[in-house]
Amino acid sequence: MISNFQLGMIGGPQVILIIAVVLLLFGGRKIPELMRGLGSGIKEFKNATKEEEAKKNDESKDS
Repeated sequence: MISNFQLGMIGGPQVILIIAVVLLLFGGRKIPELMRGLGSGIKEFKNATKEEEAKKNDESKDS
């Protein structure tokens, strides 16, 4: 019997299928461009969260 926990898990075959679909949709040349964009978006998000944390820490020190 499959539990609810196992239904949400992604295994090896699913990862391979996802990669194959991405390759078919975007092609091999477009993927590095997409990954660069994803990486820069993650970097911007991390910087924004660090700035917000710094602001909260400064506000709590001032109080």
